[in-house]
Amino acid sequence: MALERLGSSLHQALKKVFRASIIDEAAVKELVRDIQRALLQADVNVKLVLEISKRIEERALKEKLPPGISRKEHIVKVVYEELTRFLGEKPVPLKVEPGKRKVLMLVGIQGSGKTTAAGKLARYFQKRGLKTALICTDTYRPGALAQLQQLASRVNVPVYGEPKNKNPVKIALNGLKQFKDKDLIIIDTAGRHKEEKELIKEMKQLEKAIKPDEIMLVIDGTIGQQAMIQAEAFHKATPIGSILVTKLDGSARGGGALSAVAATGAPIKFISTGEKIGDIEPFVPSRFVGRLLGMGDLETLIEKVKEAEIKVPEKKAKAILSGKFTLTDMYEQFEAMKGMGPFKKLLKMLPGMSYDIPEEMLETAEEKLEKWRVIIQSMTPKERENPKILNASRIRRIARGSGTSEKEVKELVKQYFTTKRMLKTLRRKRLPFLGKRKMQMPF
Repeated sequence: MALERLGSSLHQALKKVFRASIIDEAAVKELVRDIQRALLQADVNVKLVLEISKRIEERALKEKLPPGISRKEHIVKVVYEELTRFLGEKPVPLKVEPGKRKVLMLVGIQGSGKTTAAGKLARYFQKRGLKTALICTDTYRPGALAQLQQLASRVNVPVYGEPKNKNPVKIALNGLKQFKDKDLIIIDTAGRHKEEKELIKEMKQLEKAIKPDEIMLVIDGTIGQQAMIQAEAFHKATPIGSILVTKLDGSARGGGALSAVAATGAPIKFISTGEKIGDIEPFVPSRFVGRLLGMGDLETLIEKVKEAEIKVPEKKAKAILSGKFTLTDMYEQFEAMKGMGPFKKLLKMLPGMSYDIPEEMLETAEEKLEKWRVIIQSMTPKERENPKILNASRIRRIARGSGTSEKEVKELVKQYFTTKRMLKTLRRKRLPFLGKRKMQMPF
């Protein structure tokens, strides 16, 4: 069961409550059973499941309703709050300040995605205007340094490593000397190998020699409840300051990993949600649970828009609203959206959109946008600026050049004219300002 399916199961359980004509004790108990089933299937620890469900049942039945809130809304609020509470309630940010060097040491077993996580973290803070650098001290895994260099080269982050040196402590110290002017230095360490005791010893030596500001444990989200054992073992060896959970983009046991780690008391600071270098986000329990329950996550969506720097100059915006909207403008928006990540993920951040749109439809929308980009690329500049000139022979040529059908080219042109008409109607209207938002129930 994917983490996404856990969210879908919880969403359906709550939907059942909203459709019920009366909310009595039997309805609450049925909801609790549905929640228990969903959490257990996601490999959440049985003891934790019983604790959560007991609290939800008690609060749903015994708590006095706050003014202006219906019984149904109160139950959704209780479920939301209890799931958030057991995942850590408040986010614990990784603080990095310009001009104040911070050394972050990553630890974890081999295969947990540590090296990729190091690259993602470097990119995350680099995008926020901080000077980042990477040090590879993994002297066991062949190609560890090459992998880190390859990741870093894509985003222009410097990497330090010594391929012939087998002493990780010396490599780390030399790297730290090299990167005196950086704001954040991420040290990628070796994963578990045959001599496990040696690895723990090496970690302790590294920690003692380099005195990192923080040690972050990287845990594979697909290992479920085993995450707790890992977290505890590493915590005994070196003081773990935070945790990063990887592979949460559809892992079989993601719920188990998150709950197990949360149970150890070590804060989860980041989660990795995909394969691309930008697929990483700070772990904010309330946002995560909101997305899981289908309530959306507007804050993360807004951050993604800012990161992608989707900016339309005022002059151009006025021209577009006055009807001077071309296929070139449309293409630029497709490109900007692409920079924000998969279209499917963006839609899931909108309240009520997460589970109410069929999966096939989301896949189709993603595919369609990609085809439209290619179709526009196959047009001449003249055709992009003035689509009215697109006759049958031009459409035939564009379809051949883009590897699509004439029907798909016509569909794009039709969508373009619909969008253009819609933009014209906005000309004298004020666009809504997205100010303070309150959590909307998606039912």
